[in-house]
Amino acid sequence: MRSDNLVSERVGKVSINNHGSIMKVVEYINSNNIIVKFEKGEPVYTNWYHFTNGTIKHPYDKTVHGVGYLGEGNCSPNENGKNSVLYKTWQVMFQRCYSENYQKNQPTYIGCTVIEDWHNFQNFAKWYDENYYEVEGERMQLDKDILIKGNKVYSPDACVFVPQRINTLFVKTNSKRGDLPIGVSKERNKYLARCQNGRDGLKRIGLYKTKQEAFHAYKEYKEHMIKDIAKEYKEKIPRILYDALMSYRVDIND
Repeated sequence: MRSDNLVSERVGKVSINNHGSIMKVVEYINSNNIIVKFEKGEPVYTNWYHFTNGTIKHPYDKTVHGVGYLGEGNCSPNENGKNSVLYKTWQVMFQRCYSENYQKNQPTYIGCTVIEDWHNFQNFAKWYDENYYEVEGERMQLDKDILIKGNKVYSPDACVFVPQRINTLFVKTNSKRGDLPIGVSKERNKYLARCQNGRDGLKRIGLYKTKQEAFHAYKEYKEHMIKDIAKEYKEKIPRILYDALMSYRVDIND
């Protein structure tokens, strides 16, 4: 038989779970049967032990790098007992933007963020289902800055799925080139222009007297190559991606 004093003492009790979510006991039957309400979402049926230890899980807990949460909806993060490809794509997006350890090795992601709407996994999952596609024999990657050059925010307007071969064309190695323009390195007393060939390695474009000449040779080669590859993929990729590739311009400050 429950004690009315105990019920009175515990109903209305407020605490914080292990993920920082505020929770409140709204009904207390006994220590094994209580109802807890969070700031968002449906009430949770649990027990007093889990409440006091903060181990109650909630769909709005920011479990992914202190930012992302699962939300309430029909999309599960799991498939066949493991994290789904969809969930891993969402998780990696937050890792790139909010993990200091990741950014130490990948400094191009410093300053990147995820639009607030996508903090909720359910919202990202809906966009993913509407926009994901596959190209036979290719690994697909989520890109944020081909459609909008220089973009730092993962959002529906900026993101597109891209075959890895295309995405590789836009990988930059700023730390290796120093203060030289993109695509240019020093070789003896001249400047070497070279570029990924879009297939299996680097193309040596040529040696030039000045770094400006080398950059312009790189720019011409790179833009021409991107257009050629875009035409090759024209019937396999979204029109918005094709158009972005065809209009892409290489800048000396890239």
